[in-house]
Amino acid sequence: MDPFEYWLVLAAVAAAGLWGFWRGFRWWRWARLIEDTPTARVRSAAQGYAELIGTARRMAGVPVIAPLSKRPCTWWSFAIERRTRDSRGRAKWKVVNRRVSDSLFHLEDDTGRCIVDPEAAEVLPRATDTWYGETPMPVAGPPVHRGFRGFGNDYRYRESRIHDGDPLYAIGWFRTESNVLPGVIDEEVAALLRQWKRDAATLMKRFDTDGDGTLTLPEWERARAAAHEQVMSERRKHAAEPGIHVLERPRDDRPFLLAADDAEALARRYRLRGLGGLAVFLGATVALTWMLFHTVI
Repeated sequence: MDPFEYWLVLAAVAAAGLWGFWRGFRWWRWARLIEDTPTARVRSAAQGYAELIGTARRMAGVPVIAPLSKRPCTWWSFAIERRTRDSRGRAKWKVVNRRVSDSLFHLEDDTGRCIVDPEAAEVLPRATDTWYGETPMPVAGPPVHRGFRGFGNDYRYRESRIHDGDPLYAIGWFRTESNVLPGVIDEEVAALLRQWKRDAATLMKRFDTDGDGTLTLPEWERARAAAHEQVMSERRKHAAEPGIHVLERPRDDRPFLLAADDAEALARRYRLRGLGGLAVFLGATVALTWMLFHTVI
């Protein structure tokens, strides 16, 4: 090859080696985190980085529908590819549309529920479909009978989903939003007293003990004390309710993973990926050494 092609190939091999080194150790570190992070329960999980295992559940409200298959689910992603040809006339697939769900859903275990915010998560779903068609958007969902049906079709559709009821492994940043009400107590008391003043008859009936049609200073102080007690009672009742648990993207570089799989299988998958990345690095190192050695020779 000429010098330009030689240096181009050399740069490509070096880039592959660096990629393999970085991804290999990154995936190996993820496997170790999955193995070393203890599994927590939703109700008792500590604030911070946590591992949860449970079941995916839909949230109340507008249902989540996968755009291509039109199937209800808790999370989805899809890619639409169009058949093209390169400069040598060889067929290849080019992505023309890709989207990922950002809808919230629940992880449920035997102690409670946690809201999962899937933004920026690496998701490994259980349900994945691939089918083919002639239009930029499929006119029907995946076929009942599987098999290669891409011959003569210009578009390929890929869709992945997590369904309601699927087992769910999750590791990410866990936090609980407290039910303690914000605001100043005196301001709440004043607002409640203003509300009571709008119904003067009821206010007089409750606190005008001498029946003269006006509230004396001691009677007004009793009304203020009653309003204060009501505000404190409502705050205690609200604080006694369980907080809202949320699992989201970590605030550092640790992984945020959602998988319809168990922890052992997930750790094994990332360990194999790590070994694959390191194998790419070693292969690229050998290739670079061979190319540079033969250039010197």
